[in-house]
Amino acid sequence: MTVTTPTTSRAANIGLWTLQVLLAAAYAFSAYAKLTADPRNVEGFEAMGLGNTGMYIIGALELAGAIAMFIPKLTGLAAACLVALMIGGVVATLAIGGGSLALIPAVFGVVAAVVAWGRRHSTRALVHAVRG
Repeated sequence: MTVTTPTTSRAANIGLWTLQVLLAAAYAFSAYAKLTADPRNVEGFEAMGLGNTGMYIIGALELAGAIAMFIPKLTGLAAACLVALMIGGVVATLAIGGGSLALIPAVFGVVAAVVAWGRRHSTRALVHAVRG
């Protein structure tokens, strides 16, 4: 079976790259705060019951996602993984009574979902290549 990659309009491609750069910057910034143990992050992760280990793991996942936004073969998959991470972020924020703060991971999750959808063909090609 041959996987073909449909052509994306130039405007859509530019729009997706813009979203990818913005996501990469946001996730890199967020990862930096977690990986350097910013006191607000430490407090938040303690409140969620995840502690420093959870904070470092999520920071590493966010950094990996930020980097993958610049690797065309990985962008769609990385964005889909970031959607899953943000679903967890929304649930965790609501669980500790974060209320309106849950909008932050929700918005980033929606933007990541747009990128995942826009780059779904690269994800399909990646899965096909891995399966051989």
